[in-house]
Amino acid sequence: MQNLREVAAVVCLGIFAIGPIATQAQQDPGPRPGPAGAGSYYSGLNPSEQSLFTQAAQRFMEVDSVLGNLSGEAGAGLGPTFNGNSCAQCHAQPTMGGSSPGLTSPQNPIPNPQVALATLDGAMNVVPSFISATGPVREARYIQTPSGAPDGGVHDLYTVTGRTDAQGCTLAQPGFPQQLANHNVIFRIPTPTFGLGLVEATPDSVLQANLGANQSAKAHLGIGGSLNASGNDGTITRFGWKAQNKSLLVFAGEAYNVEQGVANEVFPNERSAVRGCVFNGSPEDATPTSGATGTAPEMSSDVVNFAIFMRLSAPAMPGPQTASTQNGAALFNTVGCSLCHSPSLTTGSSRYTGMSNVTYNPYSDFALHHMGRFLADGISQGAAGPDQFRTAPLWGVGQRLFFLHDGRTSDLLQAIKAHADCGVGTQLAGRDERTTASDISRSCRSEANGVVNNFNGLSASQQQDILNYLRSL
Repeated sequence: MQNLREVAAVVCLGIFAIGPIATQAQQDPGPRPGPAGAGSYYSGLNPSEQSLFTQAAQRFMEVDSVLGNLSGEAGAGLGPTFNGNSCAQCHAQPTMGGSSPGLTSPQNPIPNPQVALATLDGAMNVVPSFISATGPVREARYIQTPSGAPDGGVHDLYTVTGRTDAQGCTLAQPGFPQQLANHNVIFRIPTPTFGLGLVEATPDSVLQANLGANQSAKAHLGIGGSLNASGNDGTITRFGWKAQNKSLLVFAGEAYNVEQGVANEVFPNERSAVRGCVFNGSPEDATPTSGATGTAPEMSSDVVNFAIFMRLSAPAMPGPQTASTQNGAALFNTVGCSLCHSPSLTTGSSRYTGMSNVTYNPYSDFALHHMGRFLADGISQGAAGPDQFRTAPLWGVGQRLFFLHDGRTSDLLQAIKAHADCGVGTQLAGRDERTTASDISRSCRSEANGVVNNFNGLSASQQQDILNYLRSL
């Protein structure tokens, strides 16, 4: 496992110093100002579906406490461990349903809410060193267990210990300082949820055909790719940083259980269910079986509504185009970015009004690609190996604040450079005692090396056009 520890060291300690090797002639223009252009329902929905979306959005905003009896925190089931207390808390930029909030947002500048959450309602948590007011919302995963076996699971930042609604719980926080010192921690940031119903409605055959297209151009640049799949029915999985989740319902159920600690109909078992820290029966979130006397049950469970909110949401709208962004769009294709960040896909037949046979623009093939040792997180999920990630969809990227799976940069230029690992070891040699000649010889594993090399060969103004184009999406 030593190699994985070395990978984690690079990820967690920021040893990959991109800045000095990136030309300074170009500049990320930063998150696009103006209206969010996102957060509402898909435009083709009928009135009943629009109403369903609106109701589901209210659940997405729900704030959870342990028992659901605190003012402003009416949802029940928080903990025993958690990273957040509301879906909307983490998915907030540029509006509800998006990615991590932050102070540099032109739409809603706020500090990382995980800082204040540490001591909310009397909780006795210490904010981990990798969480800051100016940084992204993060979850932490361990690469391996104390015995050296693969781990990969989320280790929540906080516990309910000390909260006014969790009397008697004495569960301690994870030992992050020691795990960080052992280079055993990696991070993930929230992915945007806009337009995901279109992704869910895309047939496997479309994703397979798209991945199989342009094979000559892909082979020339060293691009391969594979699709993650369900171990049960063999169909393509497509949600999450490693495309590990099959559906939006599974995606929502896992997040509710892992990020907020709420046992639900999809993931019904309480995590960290130690004595004295379990206050509700499981599943804590479930479809009601009865309403008030003489009435039908209320609307479906939280987790079903979270999935509905994502499924019926509209994609983020792109910004105005200029001569620069139009040139950047052409160059985006020319250098090979579009071979993985597929500009368009088409849905199949959908039960939701207006979503059938729709061509949409996710800028992703939803496939797994090897990204090399500097982006590797040492974790496997399904068929995704330690250095493989799903191509990150770029729709809405113009208003995002943090990039790459761990939020290590807010600069799109640095994010582009970080896709490559070929030859980078030479730049790092002498700065990092862990970088050896063997590391350098193994460094050319990223499928993006050829594309980044093409990008590096552009003129300064051409590179700027691509950056401007990305910020227009």
